[in-house]
Amino acid sequence: MSQLSDLILKQVTASAGKVEIPSNIKSTVLSGLSDSILGSLTQTATKAGGIEQIKSLLTGKTQAASSPITSLATNLFSSNVISKLGLDSKLGSTLSGLVPVVVSKLSTIIKDQDGDGDVDINDILITLKGGNSQKGASLLGAATSILGGILKK
Repeated sequence: MSQLSDLILKQVTASAGKVEIPSNIKSTVLSGLSDSILGSLTQTATKAGGIEQIKSLLTGKTQAASSPITSLATNLFSSNVISKLGLDSKLGSTLSGLVPVVVSKLSTIIKDQDGDGDVDINDILITLKGGNSQKGASLLGAATSILGGILKK
């Protein structure tokens, strides 16, 4: 999970590069954006039809701007970060506008990595492992690598 979080944070940081965020809250804002997107993906994955929503987003069938996943991430960011920091509406709106940008970037990064014609958990694991796009890349190998990193073995 930390590798997915790192991937999201990397995209958040790149997307927020041109936004004037006060230095005393910048890390809180960037982490909040990342946590909100990861939280949205996690919450969506656990509810009925959620995996299909994620798959639809990652395959481009659903645009990031109109996705319920993006809406949830924006709502999480607004309630967990913007309101708690008391940001003015202009900066809050600008920062919230980064959510669909980042979600859209994620959908271009996580794509059919194993050549089987669709985006599935194997493709996500391969992307997190480092984007090895060899056909037939092992789901078990990718999972072992990720779990090994999480368990520090």
